[in-house]
Parts: sequence; C-alpha cells; structure tokens
Amino acid sequence: MSKKLLKSGVVVACMTFISRILGLVRDIVVANMLGAGAAADVFLVANKIPNFLRRLFAEGAFAQAFIPVLAEVKSEGDKEHLRQFIGKVSGTLGVVVTLVTLLGVIGSPVVAALFGAGWFIDYLNDAPGGEKFEPFALMLKITFPYLFFVSLTGLSGAILNTLNKFAVAAFTPVLLNVAIIATALLLAPQLDHPEFALAWGVFIGGLVQLLFQLPFLYKAGVLVRPRWAWSDPKVTKVRMLMIPALFGVSVSQINLLFDTMIATSLMTGSPSWLYYSDRLLEFPLGLFGIAIATVILPALSGHHVSKDRQSFSNSIDWAFKLVCILGIPAAAGLFVLAEPMLLTIFYGGAFTAKDATMASVSLMAYSTGLLSFMLVKVLAPGFYSRQDLKTPVRIGIYCMIANMVFNIILAIPFGYVGLAMATAISASLNAGMLYFKLHQLGVYQITRNTLLFVMKIVLACTAMVLVILYFNPDIPQWLSLSVWQKAIELAKLILLGFAAFAISLLVLGVRVNSFRATHRVKDLE
Repeated sequence: MSKKLLKSGVVVACMTFISRILGLVRDIVVANMLGAGAAADVFLVANKIPNFLRRLFAEGAFAQAFIPVLAEVKSEGDKEHLRQFIGKVSGTLGVVVTLVTLLGVIGSPVVAALFGAGWFIDYLNDAPGGEKFEPFALMLKITFPYLFFVSLTGLSGAILNTLNKFAVAAFTPVLLNVAIIATALLLAPQLDHPEFALAWGVFIGGLVQLLFQLPFLYKAGVLVRPRWAWSDPKVTKVRMLMIPALFGVSVSQINLLFDTMIATSLMTGSPSWLYYSDRLLEFPLGLFGIAIATVILPALSGHHVSKDRQSFSNSIDWAFKLVCILGIPAAAGLFVLAEPMLLTIFYGGAFTAKDATMASVSLMAYSTGLLSFMLVKVLAPGFYSRQDLKTPVRIGIYCMIANMVFNIILAIPFGYVGLAMATAISASLNAGMLYFKLHQLGVYQITRNTLLFVMKIVLACTAMVLVILYFNPDIPQWLSLSVWQKAIELAKLILLGFAAFAISLLVLGVRVNSFRATHRVKDLE
C-alpha cells in the first residue's frame, strides 16, 4: 500500500508543484504591481475571504465529510447508486453555496465591516485607514462568486480523488493562477484601479476551474444531474459530519482569518506582509502536506470500511514519516532564507526592500509552525476516515480559542509578527492534541524507530542550516545582485543545503525502507 500511496502522492505533488510555481509567478506579478500598499491590502483581504470559505465548503470540512461516505457507497459496488448519491450531494451543496454566495454579494458591505473591522472603524471616524473600506466592499462583489465555482470544483475533485484520478484535481488550481496573471497583464493597464483587474481574474479563474473538470467527470461516468436531497439519509450523514468539521478541519484557516481581521487595525502593509510570507509558507505546505493528505484520506477510509487495522495504522505512520522528512528541512530552510527568498521572488516594482524585510520576520515566525500545519493535515484524517468528527472539532475549538489568546498577548508587543507567532503556536498545539488522542484511542502510536528516524532528520537539518549560513551572502550583497543573480545564488544555497541534508541522512543510515511502518495496532475502536 505504501508504494501505491507514494505513487499517488508523487502525482499530486507534481501537479501541485506546477500550480505552486504559477502561484508564485502570480504573486510576483501582484507584488510588483501593488507592492504592500493600500491597494494590495484591499485586494489581498478581499481575495482571502472567499478563499477561507472555500476551505470550508470545498477542500476542508466538506471534503473530509464527503469522501468517507463516498468511499462507503463506492464499496457497495453499485455504480447507479453511486451516481444517484453524487447527484443528490451536488444538488444540495449547489443550492447551499448559491444562497451563501448571493448573501455575500448583496451584503458585501456587512461582510467588509465584519472582516475589515479596522478599516470600517476608520471609515466611520474619517481616519486614514477608512479609504480602504469602500473599495474593499465593492471588490467583494466581484470575488465572492468564486466561492460558488470553487465549491463545486472541490466536489468534483473529491469524486475524482476517490476514483483514484488525483492528477486532474491537483492540476486544476493552475487555471486560477493563469487567469489572474492574464488579467493582471492584459486588463489591469486599461483600468484606473488595477487591483480590480485582479479581482476579475479570481472570478474568471473560478469559472474556468469548474468547466475544466466536467469532461473528466463525464468520462468517468459520474457527471449526473444535480438533485435537491436535503433529507436523504446519505446526504444527511454528510451534513452531520460536515457541520462539526467546519471548525475541526479549518482551524488554521480560521486562525489566519482572525489574523487578517486584527491586521486591518495595524499599520498599512500588515495584511500584505502577512500574505506574502504566508504564500511562501503555503508552497511546501501545499506541495507536501496537502498532497500527502489528499491521498491518505481515501486510503484510510477504505481501510476503515474493510476493518484493516494494520494497514490503517501503517498508512498514518507512512504519512507521518514522510511529512517529517519533507517538513522539517522545509521549515528550517524557510527560516534561514526568509529574506533572501522574498528579495529574490518579490523585490522590484512597488515591492521594496523594506517590504521584504518586514515580510521576512513574519515568514520566520510562520515557519516555526510549518511541520505542525503539515502534521494536522495527516493526523486529522485519522479521525475523519473513521467518521469521528467530534474529537478533532473539540480540539479545534480549544486551539482556536488559544490562538485568539495568543493573538492578544503577542500582537501588542510584536504587531503583525505576533499574529504569525500565535498562528504557529496554536498549530503546534493542534497537532500535539490530535496525536495524543489517536494514541489514547489505540489508533496510532509513534514507535521508538520512528522517533529515532525523526532525530536523524533533525541532525541532518542542523548540518543543512550550517552549510546555508556559511555560504549565505549578507543582505547588502543580495540587494546588489540582479534578478537572475539572486535566483542563481538562491538556487545554489538550496542545492548546497539539500546536498548536506541528503549526505547527512545517508551517513546516519536512513534508507528507503525507513518509511515502512513496523508496529501493530493492538486495539482500534
């Protein structure tokens, strides 16, 4: 099973890599066009709100609730029953997200006042930050329909993933990046406010993503007429699983949204600096963490249905080890190369050296939580695949409250950096509590061999960091380099670091068979 999961994970990672590269190109275009000023703050927050809801309706709670039930229906072997179930879920979800989207578009000033509270208060008091509120509310009318398109796209992707067609769903986000880049280059020069061109890019990108997946659903024989079926037993089961998962699976997103709300009360540029640093964090998280989580949930759901306790535990162990060997060096690399990365990728146009410095500090804070973010992605499916949503929801609520407390404590002395620190700490708390509960239930336990494996990774990372620090030029030298020279220098540091990491692992005796889970589960409730 590990080989099959690894193959699926590689496919998803490759497609996601293409998407992330284009995502970086998109962010470079946005950074050079808008920098970290008022217009950038408005667009980035207006784009964040439907994306937050997307995690709830599409990739987050819905997927975690839908896939286990879909796997259950698929295991019955009745293709027509499967088609009917898909039609009922798609029709019901479609009506719900249509209503939410309409409410968001019509009530955009209310949404803007809620999520841009700092700007709204300034608007009422004629304070300097108030000029952001009106364009923010107007832009939401353009970006909010993205929620409708991407929710149905997420449904399509979940179906294709359950049918082991991972590449299509993983490639789909590429189209959103292409749409935003195209509108930035072609439409923005024609407008007095170029940030609105980016908003239309979000709208177009959402539509294109949905249309792209329909032929693949048709080819798989699961493109069916949507039907409203709110009270259908299977749809009700998905609903009841989804409602608590709205908190459980999306805690990190809720925390990031709270960060954004508070950031609108801080100095101009705070939402943008957090965004640019978060985008670099999302690169390894999306490439590795989400890719592994995407393939692990259907596998775990299948093991649970077949009552294969050993394979269930082995799959979690495989994912845990893979996350550690990818996530720990990625976090260390982001921490030590934060400012050089930002200078290489975003510096130029409206994005200044000061912006790179400010964003690098929040990136360093975020990077300390990268491994935890990734672990949450692979530990939470250990509950969702067993259709146990109460436990991660309870943990998620505790962590969300903790994040708000940390925000209040840390934002006062550290500003926007304190918000990133709070998010990283709450993510670590979330991952730790999820593992403790899995251990307590007898579902998964980290073995002595796995701990030794992680210690070897940490030692190899230490060697990697020392090599990078030794060869890393100082910031004035980075600023003196051309764009291509920066890219070459950064690539050299990454390759040197990777070589040091890989050689250290070999010296420490880490081999491919280290990914084989060796323990057995004595009790699985």
